[in-house]
Amino acid sequence: MHALPNDHTGARIKRLRAERHLTQRALCDLSQIPYSTLTKTEQGILPASPYLIGAVARALRVDVATVTGQPYLAELRADELDVLISPIRESLDVYDLGADPEVTPRPDALLRDDAEQLLIAVRAGEIKQTASQLPGLIVEATTAAHAAGSTEGWLLLASYYRTAYDVTSKLGYQDLAAIALSRMEWAAERGSDAVVGGMYRYMRALTYLRAGQYRTGDRLMRMGLGIVEQAPAGRERDVVTGQLHLGAAVLAGRAKDWAGADSHLDEADRIAETTGDASDVHWLSFGPTNVSVHRVSVLAELDEYGRAAQIGRTVTMPKGWPASRRSHHFAELARAQMWDGALDDAFSNLLRARKAAPQQARYHQTVRETYDGLEAAKRQLPDSFLSYGSWLGA
Repeated sequence: MHALPNDHTGARIKRLRAERHLTQRALCDLSQIPYSTLTKTEQGILPASPYLIGAVARALRVDVATVTGQPYLAELRADELDVLISPIRESLDVYDLGADPEVTPRPDALLRDDAEQLLIAVRAGEIKQTASQLPGLIVEATTAAHAAGSTEGWLLLASYYRTAYDVTSKLGYQDLAAIALSRMEWAAERGSDAVVGGMYRYMRALTYLRAGQYRTGDRLMRMGLGIVEQAPAGRERDVVTGQLHLGAAVLAGRAKDWAGADSHLDEADRIAETTGDASDVHWLSFGPTNVSVHRVSVLAELDEYGRAAQIGRTVTMPKGWPASRRSHHFAELARAQMWDGALDDAFSNLLRARKAAPQQARYHQTVRETYDGLEAAKRQLPDSFLSYGSWLGA
């Protein structure tokens, strides 16, 4: 079930509930969501929070994407992004076929440069450019890895698979993102790299965060921390360890685990004081700034919207910080401000999210849910608000 014109998540929840012949009370009992919250969400009076979406999806035994309406096919077709998905899927399917005799890969140095440029492009918000180049490069790197059988070749292929995960998850194809992650693990195991193995667990845990399965996600984060400990001591290990703690903090926040969230944030903060800004290490954007923006996200997950908005306004992002991270932060800050009642500020940050990384913001669930919340508030907003909604396809 995908998004329909003028549809919203609450309306989809209502339809799914009706299909299962459940009353609102019954769904509240199954999901442990307050009755007034569910009824107002179904009516479109309240936007659907990530926690509510996850709880309802589990109760109805459907994917989160079924509740949110992802992928947003009409917008993908309009942007001519839908035609890029099938080639990515096909390139992921040939992982175990060995070297393709019709493919002559370039030297590893050139493939490595291209892999790095794709990582940079994704973080600059250039999703379409990356998606168009990615399939051919994956096929080339697959042949190169099988032909050489070297550690470097397998880890290079793992990097391309990571980019496939980045692209497909941002566009809402969570099933394909899961396949890309499994390919990343497959290549990383052949490269025998503990750091890449830890990164894989981090990214896989995020898929469980989106699915509302917080306990499994937390187990993966802890497993990742254990694997990274096997890597040689140094900045690279510290950065990935810190990023794992940030991911675990968000998981704990969404699970309403205050103590766990604070503990992971504090540990990430301690590590960031040592590493400083480490945006270039595996392009994880780790450092003091990333800890600050994650603190905003965690507070919002804990329903501390006022504190999240207050801290979010004080975050100063360094020059050159990845556009995708800036856009994500502005979206999270807008969500907190919307729930806190600062509607004008919330819309201003939705505009900033779009300006920083328009291709990402257009397909970002938080952006859409926040827009729906502002629209439901029925307070007069500038004419550009309706224009923004048209751009989103809302």
